[in-house]
Amino acid sequence: MDAGMDLLHSSGVSMVQFLQTHYRDSQSWFLFVSFAADLRNTFFVFFPIWFHLSESVGVKLIWVAVIGDWLNLVFKWILFGQRPYWWVHETTYYSNSSVPHIEQFLVTCETGPGDPSGHAMGAAGVYYVMVTSILTIVLHKNKPLNTIKNWCVRAVLWSVFWGVQLCVCLSRIFLAAHFPHQVITGVIIGMIVAEAFSHIQWIYGASLKKYLHTTLFLFCFALGFYLLLSALGVDLLWTLEKAKRWCVRAEWVHMDTTPFASLFRNLGTLFGLGLALNSPLYMESCRGKQGHSAPFRLGCIAASLVVLHLFDSFKPPTKIEALFYLLSFCKSAAVPLASVAIIPYCISSMLSRHDRKLL
Repeated sequence: MDAGMDLLHSSGVSMVQFLQTHYRDSQSWFLFVSFAADLRNTFFVFFPIWFHLSESVGVKLIWVAVIGDWLNLVFKWILFGQRPYWWVHETTYYSNSSVPHIEQFLVTCETGPGDPSGHAMGAAGVYYVMVTSILTIVLHKNKPLNTIKNWCVRAVLWSVFWGVQLCVCLSRIFLAAHFPHQVITGVIIGMIVAEAFSHIQWIYGASLKKYLHTTLFLFCFALGFYLLLSALGVDLLWTLEKAKRWCVRAEWVHMDTTPFASLFRNLGTLFGLGLALNSPLYMESCRGKQGHSAPFRLGCIAASLVVLHLFDSFKPPTKIEALFYLLSFCKSAAVPLASVAIIPYCISSMLSRHDRKLL
């Protein structure tokens, strides 16, 4: 088993070296792709746009991203995946030869286990939702007889989807953050999660109580699983020490890449969405008379993108872990609360006053 994994990892390291050697000039592109594939962009960019164009798609995006990333955390704790940038220094596979040199970058030194890739899994789930939603909207408007146009639309959208997945996978390998088998696993699981939510309808009308119970369940399960394995002598934070030891620059090791940081971000986002969708502000604005007008929707999208961009610049202090996790939860909860309830309410009030002045 160990020999087989060593062979798999060594072939992955060879691919990392190949990409870093032959595509060195594409470093900026790979860094951009890795940044763009971060789930933060789903919450701060894709969600506000989609929610005000199609609320059901926006809601599904959040659920797929949150549950997918939560599952990613659980799988990471179970699979104990290595990362290339530390594996080459600790393995005995190269005992009779020189250790391969692989370069590290600003986003290389993630602190959690490597299998499956969170970037690949998140990108696969999120883009699967967007592609299938666009297909549903576009093909619903076309007549069934227009099969050639429908086929062309499908071909273009799925080509874009697989093009994005290929770029994300290659970028994570190039940056020495993941082995090839880890990004492939991430893409497969991400698509499965997204497809599963295509058959779950209760999320679109879930009450605040349901959101609260789901958030508590996800937290208690993750914490209970962590405590159970810790009691059995399994250190689930074993990767943090490896990241600190083998990362070439200490400032590249960030607390927001730890498993619990992602957990609290996701729980905060889900709870914030439930709070927003069941708030009077949402009912009065998005569900009110202004809710279906184009100026209202475009105004909500533009204002949300600007406000959330400014909001994202706030970084919780990392000196006290408990405070960092608490503020991460609150910050994440404020994102859907602002884009779903507060901003639409403000814009609805402004448009209503404008309409009254015209009368």
